Amino acid sequence: MLKDVFMALSKNQLLTTAAKKYGLKLGAQTVVAGTNVEQTIKSIRELNALGISATVDNLGEFVFEREEAIKAKNSILEVIEAIHENEVDAHISLKPTQLGLDIDYDFCYENLKEIVAAASKYDMHINLDMEDYGHLQPSFDLMDALLKEYSNVGTVIQAYFFRAQDDIENYKHLRLRIVKGAYKEPAEYAYQTTQDIDANFIKLIEYHLLNGKFTSIATHDHNVINHVKKFVEENQISKDKYEFQMLYGFRKDMQVSLAKEGYNFCTYVPFGDDWYGYFMRRLAERPQNLNLVFKQLFNKRTNTTIGVFAGALALSRLASKKKK
Repeated sequence: MLKDVFMALSKNQLLTTAAKKYGLKLGAQTVVAGTNVEQTIKSIRELNALGISATVDNLGEFVFEREEAIKAKNSILEVIEAIHENEVDAHISLKPTQLGLDIDYDFCYENLKEIVAAASKYDMHINLDMEDYGHLQPSFDLMDALLKEYSNVGTVIQAYFFRAQDDIENYKHLRLRIVKGAYKEPAEYAYQTTQDIDANFIKLIEYHLLNGKFTSIATHDHNVINHVKKFVEENQISKDKYEFQMLYGFRKDMQVSLAKEGYNFCTYVPFGDDWYGYFMRRLAERPQNLNLVFKQLFNKRTNTTIGVFAGALALSRLASKKKK
């Protein structure tokens, strides 16, 4: 039920518009690293100082106007240059729909190619984030086309899809991020229960750790993390073959702890003002994430998180007024 609620909220355009306008006042800085490149680089520096790398996401997706897609492309290109010029430890994550996949396949490909080429000059990795099932195969097709010319591309395998095992075997030669999955998918294509998704998540992680190039394990679940720690030790898997990943603003103490233990750690760093839908999907992906954020209410350093939840009510009221 909670997943359905959060997914519905993530698609509410009135709330999205209000969140863009009032985000910082509502405490959005607890879940995004900044609204511009300068703020984002500062946040990355702070992570790097803790021994943590970053993958940077220019927030936004499901774009239907060419001008908006080009704007997103230029923003990502600006981030690539800023990462290089400031010599911070970071790479790029992006969504094909933000770059025009719903507008025109070839248009999207040219935008992606320009980004991948720019990053390639600096030996910077580009990760194609996977979205809902309807965009899954076209996104893999885009990556296949890019891989014909470039080697600095990887993607995401979503554990809730039935096809995930086939996909991870097909792309085991790539750097892959393995996640549970954040969208609401029909039973025709995806596992529906937490137990089934978790079991497949572990199965995929183990497969890629044993057979893959490099594995990014994206989870806030300490049970999964502890399982992986034991698995890599038992199978003598080198720490340079994998990393743990978490979202910016979630379980910071654990992020720092894992980095101090000598594990590679990468924080998923979103920036921009289109934060609302992203945040709701993170809660939909794993409603327990709500508990992680609430715990931060008792941490004086992050007490602005209160704003996000107090803001949810404010956004709802703003949306209601606009409807009237």
